[in-house]
Amino acid sequence: MKGAIFYCILFAAINLYFSPLSNAEDRVNGNRILSVDSLPAVLAGNHADLTESRLRNEAVMKFTKHQLPDNKTDWNAYRSRLKARLIEKAGIAVDHKLPLDIRETGEIQMNGYKIKNIAFQTIPGIYATANLFIPDGNGPFPAIVHMLGHWRKGKIDRSGPQQVGHSFALSGYVCLTIDPWGAGERATTHGDFEYHGANLGASLMNIGETLLGRQVVDNMRGIDLLSAMPNVDATRIGATGASGGGNQTMWLVALDERVKAAMPVVSVGSFESYIMRSNCVCELELDGFTLTEEAGVLALVAPRAIKMCNHEKESNPTFYIAEMLRTYGNALPVFKMLGVENNIAYETFDLTHGYWKENREAALGWFDLHLKGIGDGSSKKEVSFDTIPEEKLMVYPKGKRDPAYITTAVYARNKGAELKKTYLGHKTFDPSAKRKELKEILRIHEPSTLKKAHSFKSVDGWERIALETSDNKLIPVLLRSPSGQSQEYIIFSHAQGKRHIANDLLDEAKKKGLGIAIVDLSGTGETTRNNETGEMTYHTLSRSELWLGRSMLGEWAKELSAVADYVKTDRKAKRIRLDGTKEAGLAALFLSAVEGKGDELILRDAPVSYLFDNRESVDFYSMAIHLPGFLKWGDVSLAAALSGKNITLINPLSMSGRSLSPAQLKEYNAEFEMVRTRARQAGKTIFQ
Repeated sequence: MKGAIFYCILFAAINLYFSPLSNAEDRVNGNRILSVDSLPAVLAGNHADLTESRLRNEAVMKFTKHQLPDNKTDWNAYRSRLKARLIEKAGIAVDHKLPLDIRETGEIQMNGYKIKNIAFQTIPGIYATANLFIPDGNGPFPAIVHMLGHWRKGKIDRSGPQQVGHSFALSGYVCLTIDPWGAGERATTHGDFEYHGANLGASLMNIGETLLGRQVVDNMRGIDLLSAMPNVDATRIGATGASGGGNQTMWLVALDERVKAAMPVVSVGSFESYIMRSNCVCELELDGFTLTEEAGVLALVAPRAIKMCNHEKESNPTFYIAEMLRTYGNALPVFKMLGVENNIAYETFDLTHGYWKENREAALGWFDLHLKGIGDGSSKKEVSFDTIPEEKLMVYPKGKRDPAYITTAVYARNKGAELKKTYLGHKTFDPSAKRKELKEILRIHEPSTLKKAHSFKSVDGWERIALETSDNKLIPVLLRSPSGQSQEYIIFSHAQGKRHIANDLLDEAKKKGLGIAIVDLSGTGETTRNNETGEMTYHTLSRSELWLGRSMLGEWAKELSAVADYVKTDRKAKRIRLDGTKEAGLAALFLSAVEGKGDELILRDAPVSYLFDNRESVDFYSMAIHLPGFLKWGDVSLAAALSGKNITLINPLSMSGRSLSPAQLKEYNAEFEMVRTRARQAGKTIFQ
């Protein structure tokens, strides 16, 4: 599973922001950028990562609180409620009556079985590419849905996925191996295999869907396909996969009772272990940790059968054997209560991350017991086989996929456009209702109030303040009082931390006599490890917040709110201007929209819309930007209207960071004015 190991390493680097500047200053768009040492630090040097330690501690506490019912009556009620909530949060909606429209493009006859290259419809207009391994004979055979993790080439890879299909077919199982949504042959450019997660996969959240949910639907439709085959026994269907594929296995068997037995490999850990650890957005269940621990998902499988395989040489702490055992131990009592304790099991191997021969043989033994009714569930020696050239298993010749094939980029763009059309079709907006809805989307469930302001010795004219809040945060702030008669403050924030704020902006504020507050938001600057380096993996942090029922932009808005309150009450500011760059600018805008804070807003290099527009530069903004269901609610123009304030957008960009043409600027300017009028709100938005 070379690809999987590669992507585990890649996860930790995705959206990693720029390394410290080596020179005293640099320039971006003509503005001087501060060096790491240009502004004093607020906090003591060599401190722990404040953001990571806070979230990890919260995860530890949540693990202890999620406990499963110990009697059948309570369990049945809990089970029904939990399953419904998990389906809702993942955005799972499947139409089992939708024609599968199976498109077979090739067949390979092997010794004792054949392989079909197929594509089949999972949701209207969306087709999954797959290989179907079918034993010779009439059957009916038991069948397996084989789901994949992050193998670079998907189902055709000879180092893992392909081997599973050969082995199972030779042992009398029909095996359907599906390319995950956006991976393998389902990549943006056919044959140009890519990682399906990060900002690409996360873009589905903005249209109200999830990568996890899309994959579960694909796999449920895979069961529909197998069940419709005349040589398959629909009452004997199993599921398996490794890493991300094992994660899919867990969710599929928990939510689709047609799966009678399952074996997730190197994938079961705990929700606690997901927090601030490397995972893919395809493994993210929105708000999942607010509902249950992973033991609750495993318990949903009962009374059916599930066996986990984890490895001693695992490189990802999320999937350490110890984490799997904690979850197994907490799910086991439910199986015992239902009288099926032998239907949950685990086995460990002295192996690295992957789906190896030992795993395949363990799976064959487990499925023989639970799908064929033979053996005792222990490993069964597989029949030897040879893999075949990868290109033979491709549904389409490289670069010659059906031109109408819909990829993640096309799907997100089209669905977003539909939502935007509906949004702009509204003749009026209820400001109160839309503010409440936006607050829910931001996942701001409680305010971040100031508990105490810690003051430290001033350095170079900067007061150093750390604001301790009710939600256990410590917000580093640099302050400079206004000069002359001014009682106006400007609060600067940047998505990459204070060291990236243009020096020219601070000079200008000083010349005007304005008071200045510079804040490091969670995951930036001094709140993360390495202090001023700003090296926070937003891929990890954004997922963690969403697991815990929050969003990064919502948290940043709360932090800016606390800073604004402090400046207003402690420093007696009469007027406050919020000046934010990139995602931090959006956080300031959303704060103003839901709470009315800030008398004037300046957004620099911020997107004017959440519409997906370009795959190539999709990583211009970090994963902090994504808000589940945002385009179902409205768009940036509605948030601007709800603020009721004058807003200046400096260098407005597209969602992928592309500059806008004069025609596009004119169009967006008209949209912002129209929406503000329909919301009956004051203020004006200016594009510069």
